[in-house]
Amino acid sequence: MTVVKEPLSENTADVIVVGAGPAGSTTAYHLAKAGLDVLLLEKTEFPREKVCGDGLTPRAVKQLVAMGIDISEEAGWLRNKGLRIIGGGSRLQLDWPDLAAYPNYGLVRRRDDFDEQLARNAQKAGARLFERCNVSGAVVDDRTGRITGVTAKLGEEKREVTFHAPLVVAADGNSTRLSLAMGLHRREDRPMGVAVRTYFTSPRHDDDYLESWLELWDRRGSQDRLLPGYGWVFGMGDGTSNVGLGVLNTSASFKELDWREVLKAWCASMPEDWGYTPENMTGPIRGAALPMAFNRQPHYTRGLLLVGDAGGLVNPFNGEGIAYAMESGQIAADVIVQAHARATPAQREIALQRYPRVLKDTYGGYYTLGRAFVKLIGNPKVMQIAAQRGLTHPLLMKFTLKLLANLTDPTGGDAMDRIINGLSKVAPKA
Repeated sequence: MTVVKEPLSENTADVIVVGAGPAGSTTAYHLAKAGLDVLLLEKTEFPREKVCGDGLTPRAVKQLVAMGIDISEEAGWLRNKGLRIIGGGSRLQLDWPDLAAYPNYGLVRRRDDFDEQLARNAQKAGARLFERCNVSGAVVDDRTGRITGVTAKLGEEKREVTFHAPLVVAADGNSTRLSLAMGLHRREDRPMGVAVRTYFTSPRHDDDYLESWLELWDRRGSQDRLLPGYGWVFGMGDGTSNVGLGVLNTSASFKELDWREVLKAWCASMPEDWGYTPENMTGPIRGAALPMAFNRQPHYTRGLLLVGDAGGLVNPFNGEGIAYAMESGQIAADVIVQAHARATPAQREIALQRYPRVLKDTYGGYYTLGRAFVKLIGNPKVMQIAAQRGLTHPLLMKFTLKLLANLTDPTGGDAMDRIINGLSKVAPKA
């Protein structure tokens, strides 16, 4: 049974969560379920658009199940069996692995609807959601340097308000103005990605595999050019396909190309009967940054915890962010709940300092492996050779899928699981 506390006051709470994306809403949900008074502040109004592939791996599905969300087809979710990989002249379909720790299926749902579902779920658990609440700055105690609240502009009239809480969670995405206000800047030695995508009316909308193209060709000039990235085609089950591409900043051509134009050209090279043509496009091409591999640290300092994209939690192997946003939200909430139960400020601080350590223990070694992987595939020729050689070896690709999607059983598991877990364990947790 959920115990919902009476609010301390309308603008005061135990915890403020800034941003109601997957990271913020998951954090707020778990805090509210534990009985804490939570303010969840969202700068826009639901439903709202977010740039994403809309495909969820089994890691994200596990989080949705833990939050009690109805993920049935009747509730509007489209299930997928695995990943179809295309490259090097080959096509290979790989099912999601059968594991004890994760379900063996993924899901697809548009982000405008997905994010609202999570936010409403947090509300139902007892979090107090303020939409159209644009957080503009941090309230900092001059004596201690700790964050004690946030300033914001609320509603259509942009009324200036101040919210107070002893702890604040930054779930405000890659730009994370709140982190910057507390002096936490992006690490330049960590990879960044960019995703661009659009939607097309297409007969391929009902595909039960996510599709990844490992070779991204730019055929606009006199000579075909292999680019450092990958393309995707995800059927949405609603008559449309989400078609996009992901690109890494480790490549020489990262800044010189207009990636929206690259996407248009890539779509134009697709079979005509798929319908990826301008007249079938149902919305504009949009782009967003993918902050990877702990690119903002520390994840806790002076009363502020970073979750999701604000803390650079995107998986460098595959650009997946939603699962790690939700997982970090759950971890942060668990740490906060334990800290809240401590008797003195010093004891609470000891508990809170555990958060960055748990993140590094959970992801640090794996993300270090991912950074090495990113450096390799920054050269598109490496990706081409890997695709040509790897896709003819299904067993090797099964291992690769487990590695890239971070899908292993943490205890027991098969030989592949033990190899991946062992590599992650010995890699530095930077």
